[in-house]
Amino acid sequence: MYDLHQDKLLIASHNEGKISEFRELLGLLKIDISSSKELKLPEPVEDGQTFEENALIKAKSASNLSNLISLSDDSGIEIDALDKQPGIYSARWAGPNRDFDFAMREVTRLLDEKKIPIAERTARFVCALCLFYPNGEYFFFVGKVEGRVVWPPRGKYGFGYDAIFEPLNMNKTFGEITSGEKHSWTPKKIGLSHRAKAFAKFVSYLSQEKK
Repeated sequence: MYDLHQDKLLIASHNEGKISEFRELLGLLKIDISSSKELKLPEPVEDGQTFEENALIKAKSASNLSNLISLSDDSGIEIDALDKQPGIYSARWAGPNRDFDFAMREVTRLLDEKKIPIAERTARFVCALCLFYPNGEYFFFVGKVEGRVVWPPRGKYGFGYDAIFEPLNMNKTFGEITSGEKHSWTPKKIGLSHRAKAFAKFVSYLSQEKK
């Protein structure tokens, strides 16, 4: 059973953007949080074929090295006209220097080459969370948000592909939405992002475990 008040939780990530988002999402739960980056844990090779497989690789590695309950995230953007690419390779499209300006230009270049109309540039952000216990048990929580890819990039918030992703029924990109609007979570309100939706399922699981 997961005790919110006594256990520490390790965020299995070296990505500052993700770590910040998790700290924000987990703020209401008042859990003692650390990260793989803070503990200087090595990054495992992510050779899974799905978001869930890669999330498991990261969570298992971090938990085994730290002996802590670990929460990992594997996420990315799937673009339908590109056969759901970049998908699990979303970060790799940005190269070793994590140049997402280049990645966003590359996405647009490929869509332009295919002559895909703006209205048909449908896409979704996917987030798979994996909660891994030191005893080897693990659980997945998946969240998705549908939308489309736009150009040029808009907004100063977020990271990754946020500035070119416009969620359904909105005229703003994720880059134009503050973190509070995008990720805010309370028991009565789920945020807009894929990570917030996955997180809501995670918290629902914790609530059931506490009973």
